Amino acid sequence: MAEYDMNHLDYKATETERIAEDDAKYHIFSENWKYGYKKDDVVVIPAIYDDAMDFSEGLAAVKLNENYGFIDYSGNEVIPFKYDFAWDFFKGMARVEIEGKWGYIDRIGNEVVPIKYDYADYFSEGLSIVKLQDKWGYIDKTGKEVIPIKYDDVLNFSEGLAAVKLHDKWGYIGPAGDEVIPFRYDNAVIFREGLAQVKLHDRWGYIDRIGNEVISFKYDDSGIFSEGLARVLLNGKWGYIDRIGNEVIAFKYSDVWDFSEGLAAVELNGKWGFIDPTGNEVIPIKYDDADFFHDGKASVLLDGKWRHIDKQGNFTPYDW
Repeated sequence: MAEYDMNHLDYKATETERIAEDDAKYHIFSENWKYGYKKDDVVVIPAIYDDAMDFSEGLAAVKLNENYGFIDYSGNEVIPFKYDFAWDFFKGMARVEIEGKWGYIDRIGNEVVPIKYDYADYFSEGLSIVKLQDKWGYIDKTGKEVIPIKYDDVLNFSEGLAAVKLHDKWGYIGPAGDEVIPFRYDNAVIFREGLAQVKLHDRWGYIDRIGNEVISFKYDDSGIFSEGLARVLLNGKWGYIDRIGNEVIAFKYSDVWDFSEGLAAVELNGKWGFIDPTGNEVIPIKYDDADFFHDGKASVLLDGKWRHIDKQGNFTPYDW
């Protein structure tokens, strides 16, 4: 039995990867204010939809005659057009909305989580945020409310903990709803790379997963850790710190992004460029706007036109 289970898991992983590769071959295009799909630059699903999302797990959410449904790679209707809104599939489930209420369906359209919530988020670490009557809690993939719907605000689980707000203070709970870090903060954010930024007495600092203060509360604003560095704001300028609080990139920028694929977009004197983790300017600060790198490319705005650049600053085809 154990050997069979391992083989079965390997098969599922391979099948999931294959479907993801197939999904990526289909690209949305627009024609006469309608949307369809191309594969290898050939139209395979005509532009007849009022809205369209990328394929995920072999299906795509599309809008037709004011309602959303799901189609397959051939454009066949797989799940009826009856939703006011629908999101992509992720691990076999998709969020859908009917008359202001949210729930989840599976890949054949079965309602697996009742469409009764005022809001439902994507699943993170096996749990999803839900809202009901102005309170927040968490459900599992069977729809069971595993953490009571009683909080004033919540964030998704990350690294085994979730930031939640109760009686005007933020703390952190575990996946069973147990209080792990006391409710004492004015604001709190998700954990990344073992640390989370929290706000206390109008200043931001960082704590570890048991609530120890690792980086002192002195910053005006802050971001999550990414690739070992976090962006922080001090005296009106942005710079970067490492995981023990060393200020490794000077506080001189008017705005910045998190590091991604070894580079971060920064703004200086009204122009954007990219720096490496030592603060060296790798791509000149000359663009009117910029965002983060993904799959080796980043979007930049120059002379009123958005373009893609690679990590050497060369322009590449804009295919997102």
